[in-house]
Amino acid sequence: RRRHTRYWRDWSSDVCSSDLDAGPTERRAWIDETIAESMGGHDAVGAATDTVGIRLDKAFTHPVLGLLVFVAVMSGLFWTIFSLASIPMDLVDGLFGSLGDLASNVIPPGAIRDLVVDGVIGGIAGTVIFLPQILILFFLLALLEDTGYLARAAFVMDRVMCRFGLPGQAFVPLLSSHACALPGIMSARLVPDRDDRLATILVAPFMSCTARLPVYVLLIGLLFDGRPWVAGLAFAGCYLLGAAAALVSAFIARRTILPGRSRPMVLELPEYRRPSIRAALLVSWDRGLVFLKNAGTIIVAICVVMWWLSAYPRAATPPEAIALQTQAAEIAEQDPAEAEELEARAGMLEVQAQQAGSFAGRIGSFVQPVFEPMGADRTLTVAILTSFLAREVFVSTVAVLQGGGEDVVEDEHEVLSLVRNATREDGTPVFNRATSASMLVFFVLAMQCLPTLAVTRRETGSWRWPALQFAWMSGLAWVAAVIVHAATSALA
Repeated sequence: RRRHTRYWRDWSSDVCSSDLDAGPTERRAWIDETIAESMGGHDAVGAATDTVGIRLDKAFTHPVLGLLVFVAVMSGLFWTIFSLASIPMDLVDGLFGSLGDLASNVIPPGAIRDLVVDGVIGGIAGTVIFLPQILILFFLLALLEDTGYLARAAFVMDRVMCRFGLPGQAFVPLLSSHACALPGIMSARLVPDRDDRLATILVAPFMSCTARLPVYVLLIGLLFDGRPWVAGLAFAGCYLLGAAAALVSAFIARRTILPGRSRPMVLELPEYRRPSIRAALLVSWDRGLVFLKNAGTIIVAICVVMWWLSAYPRAATPPEAIALQTQAAEIAEQDPAEAEELEARAGMLEVQAQQAGSFAGRIGSFVQPVFEPMGADRTLTVAILTSFLAREVFVSTVAVLQGGGEDVVEDEHEVLSLVRNATREDGTPVFNRATSASMLVFFVLAMQCLPTLAVTRRETGSWRWPALQFAWMSGLAWVAAVIVHAATSALA
């Protein structure tokens, strides 16, 4: 204190006398020398004791090297998530499949069994299957935060994100959304400012998650069949388009509904330390319980409603299906394989009739004029509406509606062959080049995930934010898809 006081007096007297006449270079040198002397210089105790930490900080916070390190770390993180989560996700899927089979055997056929098996158990399974990804993600993020690296990563990304009205902390939730938007939105709690957090939550679903991959495979396979390099570039383009849409949307949001620049990120870089496995497990456990308690209830309720819309009213069995079933019964003993194929075709016709006659199918017929500028007929409109429950449902819905049955979706080549040869009522192809391109752009940008809207509602505490999120993303996707369809049709 005495040292600082002495130099303050010296500086005051010097400034008041002659140093104001000195040049900027001399004045800068004098200031640096005074600060070095008052702080003890390089000989001060503890000035350079953490040489390893200083060297790491120079690398981790470097504008170029720090960005490359961050990309490498996050790539490893998501590779770990994809590698480790696949096994427990398969186990969860198998567990609920067995539970559904058990309920089917115990409960007599009827509406109650359909509700329990398809609505309740199916809805819970669609929620819990994301739990392994969420647990692993928060476990790894807790480890990174405990080591002290996450603060350095936020510092590096703040230089880029602030130009779009987002702080550096928003990059981790946005990157997490490439695995699944649900944990990405939940990890937005890392963003301290409310407006920054809301902007991050609103744009997180633009990131291409794993649920979009089956749709990308189907549509890109139709567009670039036999051209793997072009297909690979198209895949990368889908991810880049989603990220660009997120940044531009954040830029617009911070200048309209959430006015103001992102709050300057002021943080203390913690010391490097060994992470605590126990603390990371506790964080992961706590976030998992929050997800199941808060999001699970709403998601299950919405899934039950969507099931009811697609299951009722019950459609009568088509005469063609009855004829195929009768024929299958007649030849069952002589040709079991042929009888099984006929039964499958009859079942497919029943599914088509049910989907067309259900409330969801009727809504599809009513809404079809809205999607017609994108090149969608009634069949594709129904597929789009049913995929609102989950994007990957689009593939199975298209396969069933076009005559493939549900088992065909297990084989990518079977699906491609099926949809490539599908025709509309006038005989034209359902998936021509323009329609395939417009659908691809639509699914990159559209909000086609009810669980994401439910989590947004829980994280923001209001339905107006998920409503705005749905309206903006769907509207942007529709406009972009219409433009792509018109442009592709003109070039064809």
